[in-house]
Order: sequence, then C-alpha cells, then structure tokens
Amino acid sequence: MKKPSVLFINRVYPPFRGATGRVLRDLAHAFARDGWDVTVLTTGLSSGEVMDGSVRVRRLSSKGAKTVAAYFWVWLRLLFTALVMPRHNMVVTLTDPPMLVVAGRILARFKRSSHIHWCHDLYPDILPVLGLKLPLRVMNFLKATSRRAMKSCDRVVVVGRCMAKHLAFTGLDMSKVTIIPNWPDLELSSLTLQQIRQGGTVDTAKQALSPIRINGAANGNFAARARGALNKRPFFLDDSPKFRILYAGNLGRAHPVSTILDAAAMLSPDHPEVEFVFVGDGPGYDRIANERARRGLDNIRLLPAQPVSRLKELMESGDVHLISMKHEAAGMLVPSKLYAALAAGRPCVLIGPDHTETARVIREYGAGAVVEQGNAKKLASELLKLRLDGDVWFAAMTGARRAGKDFAPNHSISSWIRSARDTIRYRVA
Repeated sequence: MKKPSVLFINRVYPPFRGATGRVLRDLAHAFARDGWDVTVLTTGLSSGEVMDGSVRVRRLSSKGAKTVAAYFWVWLRLLFTALVMPRHNMVVTLTDPPMLVVAGRILARFKRSSHIHWCHDLYPDILPVLGLKLPLRVMNFLKATSRRAMKSCDRVVVVGRCMAKHLAFTGLDMSKVTIIPNWPDLELSSLTLQQIRQGGTVDTAKQALSPIRINGAANGNFAARARGALNKRPFFLDDSPKFRILYAGNLGRAHPVSTILDAAAMLSPDHPEVEFVFVGDGPGYDRIANERARRGLDNIRLLPAQPVSRLKELMESGDVHLISMKHEAAGMLVPSKLYAALAAGRPCVLIGPDHTETARVIREYGAGAVVEQGNAKKLASELLKLRLDGDVWFAAMTGARRAGKDFAPNHSISSWIRSARDTIRYRVA
C-alpha cells in the first residue's frame, strides 16, 4: 500500500531558530514514524534538498525576511516551488511567512490535495499589535482573503481556545477547527514528584523547599534549596543565594517589558536576592539592556540564546517563569514558553490578558498567577509571595507539574496525526 504523503510549508526549520520550526520538526518526524512520506519546504542559507532522518527537507536560499517586501518575496517563492513539486496527498501550511494559508489554498486547489492550516499566529489580525499599521482598506482586503482561504481548508488547527473563539466570531465554521496545544522541546523531560520528595512525603518536600524563618521573618536561601531539591544540573555555576525570575525565549513586539522593568525597580532596594534573568533574543532585549543601564537595575541579568544541550538546565534554573503578551494580542497567539515552563515544573506568572489560553491554563491548574499589563505593583507582590512563602511556591510548582503532564508532546502529536488521517479519509469519502 502506498504511503500517504504530506508537504509542510514554513519559512523556518531547524537548525534555524524559531518556535514554529521547532514544533514542525517534532511533528514531521512523528508523521514519518507513523508511515507518511514527509517533505518540508522551507528556507535556509542556500538552496538544496537534504534528508533529516526520514524527513525530506527542501530549502530555498534566503538571507532572512526583515521587511514586508522580503516576507512577500519568500511567500511567492514558497508557493511557486510548491506548485512545481510533485503532488502530495496533504498540504500543511504554518504562519511564517504571514498569509501562508492563502498560498496553501492555491496549492491545494491546483494539486487537488487536502489542506490543513496550522494557525500559530492569526494574520493579518495581529499585524497592528506588531507595530505594522496598514490602511483600513488593505487590512479589510487581507482579512477577507485570509478568511476565505481558511474556510476552504479541510481543517484549521489552532493552538488555543482563545484563538478558536476569535475565529468563531469572524464566521469560520467551527466544525473545521481543531484545538491542539503546542508542546515544549522534547529535551524537557518532566521531573516526577517522587524525585522532589527524595524518598520523603509531600510535607517533607514542602519543608525542604520552604524559606528558613528566623524570628518570624523570611531569611533563608529559598532558591538555593529549591534548586538543590529539583536541579541535578544547575545552569548557573555561582552559589549566590538568588531567587531567579526567568524569561526565556523571543522578546518581540507582542511581548511588552515595561511592567517587568518597573517591578524589578520596585524589588531592587529591599530584595537584592531576587534576580530577573532574560535569556534569548528579539528587539525587546536591546530595550532591557538600555533600561538596565539607565535605571541602574543590577538585579537584571541578560544572556544570549542558549544551545539545545543546555535547555533543560536553563529552564530548571528559574524559580519562577515569566510570560508576557500584549492585551491586544488576545486570541491571536499563544506563547509557547508556557509549555516549556510547565514541562520544567516551574510556577508561571503571565503579564497579559486574563481571557487567553495562557491565563486559563495557569488558573485551571493553579500553576501561578496572572497580572494585567501595566500593574507592576501587583507583579512585584505576586513574585514576593512566591519568594517568601514556601507553601505558595510549592502549590504553584505542583500545579505546573500536573499541567506539564497534560500538555506533554505525545498528547498533542497524537491528536495531530489522528486529525490528519481523519482529514484524508474525509476527502477520499
């Protein structure tokens, strides 16, 4: 019996950085293991075709898309190349470059393939949030074109309930929509509660992780104790008693930092043991560096993006993980760093809208807190609760671990393969 074939189209694919490329690689390999003939059409430093295990990767040379014109040129080249490639039973388009769903619609009609659109970021709706303000007439045209393309899809896979709700308001048939959350890096294997207990009871673990109290005041090395119980490979080699607030990943235009900077300034005088650590890249890192110097915020540390080999120890080095998104981006994206934090079993604090997938997950599992954008005083207060009260931190950590098990990669990947097979059967029928 001939293998079913699938063509994934996305601008980025490992080893080049990008959240969509990372989950795409995981999924492509899972499809190959499931018996599919898998091809990925993407870009790279040079054109060519290579095998990534059982996955065929076709790259188009590109120096990186940084302007609207460059993104459009990549879009055109991906579409033209896909049109001249052999037919695949299924085409899966992602959202990099924007409006790739439209290219997928053209390709699916021309090749008579089934089409699934994997919606990570909702374009063009999110463009104003990213700072690209187009004339109203142009925006309306792009929205209408995008929605027509989505309506023609056999299936639209969204990464959160908030995104499905947003699309429902625009008139998309919800019977075509499947919600499949993204997942953390496969390298982030979740620790078990038994490891934390280290042979003791839950109460023993809580006691080991709680701050030392002298004369009723928190005066302990909480972060060091937490890392000692939870960490086998510490990322930071210093032994300084720091309670580390970690932001790991891209810091783009949809991820505001003002609230975090203000909270850091509030905590700096009286809580020098609290350190904010930013690891990654993006335009927001330059602003943090400038503000750190201008305001003398010595409790902020900046590090470049880390290799995959250090990812696990990096994520486990944070006592609390920060997630940030603009209120205007609600329903248009779901930060993937949420799932990395949950996989590492760390409490999460979202600075952003409370009617989003990220906020719902944190609240449903009791995995941390949600703070509205601009409320630095509340952010500082929530972080201090986690710093000073071992019971609060332990409860949030336990909630994060439960969520990490439910959002494990195998769950989402299995849902993806079932949806793909059901879609092909539906087309054949």
